[in-house]
Amino acid sequence: MYTVRHATGQLLADRVEIADGTWSRLRGLIGKPSLDAGEGLLLTPCQAVNMYGVRFAVDVVFMDESGRVVATYEHLGPGTRTRVHRDAYQALELPAGTVNRTGTHAGDRVRLEDQHHDALS
Repeated sequence: MYTVRHATGQLLADRVEIADGTWSRLRGLIGKPSLDAGEGLLLTPCQAVNMYGVRFAVDVVFMDESGRVVATYEHLGPGTRTRVHRDAYQALELPAGTVNRTGTHAGDRVRLEDQHHDALS
């Protein structure tokens, strides 16, 4: 599990799983009933997200390799998709409302930390 924080220190999620294989990225959140507060899924590499087969809305934060936010989506609903973000390296799926609550915008920086709080990006 990982933690993701905004550069200001604001917590985005403290229980983030990483989907970095072909199958885990394709499966994504399919079959999950919801994302609870503090949960997230980091898809890496990822330049677009689709919500086909997912039953609930999420917020999505696209980041480049340095952790700079390149795009955000709020309340991306079931059966929808994002556009392709060629400058993105990864996408963080979060409970709907997280982007607004944390004030996360394109150009911001976020940081992924392991359980021992070592910065990874």
